[in-house]
Amino acid sequence: MKKGKVTMIFTISIACFALTLVMFMQFKIVNETDITSIETMREEELRTELANWKQKYEETKQQYDKTHDKIEEYKEKKENNIETAVLVNEELQQSNILLGKTDLVGEGIEITIKEVQFDDYSRDPNEDFSKIQDSDLLLIVNSLKNAGAEAISINEERIINMSDIAYIGSTFIKVNGQRILSPYIIKAIGNKSYLESSLLGNGGAAEQLKKMGHDVQIIQSDNVLVKKYSGDINYKYITD
Repeated sequence: MKKGKVTMIFTISIACFALTLVMFMQFKIVNETDITSIETMREEELRTELANWKQKYEETKQQYDKTHDKIEEYKEKKENNIETAVLVNEELQQSNILLGKTDLVGEGIEITIKEVQFDDYSRDPNEDFSKIQDSDLLLIVNSLKNAGAEAISINEERIINMSDIAYIGSTFIKVNGQRILSPYIIKAIGNKSYLESSLLGNGGAAEQLKKMGHDVQIIQSDNVLVKKYSGDINYKYITD
């Protein structure tokens, strides 16, 4: 066998041996690799990741619960405030009505009294004539109150507990400190039938004024407007 051919065979043999050795080492590495260990490592990573997400969820859930509780607290306070405001407003409106500090509209009557005018030449000396005085208006007001009137005014002056009706110098009448003149227009809110009947008949204030010669007209209405008291309400002797 020629020397060159022997050298070639030897070289190929070494190459095959080396290749076989590399393949053997790779198989050994594969065989020695623990697949379970890899799977275990991945499982641990997943557990760790899951634990992290669970912790984040719990933190988010706690924050949500706190926010939800706070919102409910705000809602409850708002509802309580609204309820309180409604009650206070209702009480304030009722107080204003009782004090006469608000306009009122309702069923009632309107009385117009025109004082008859006589001169020295036309007056009948046999006729029992006198000017309308504060006592006449007070009689009408008290009759209306006794008949259940809820609001009364005279010439747009609201009658309240502290109202004064005074006859000044035998010439004119003052109501709430304001001068009023004939015709006297008295408005009252209440049962219109009761209010009217309280002024008519024997002894009624309206009948008495008619007998004195004054013109008295009574009109029933479902929309009587009694305006609010425009003055200040001051208490001198009431203390807290």
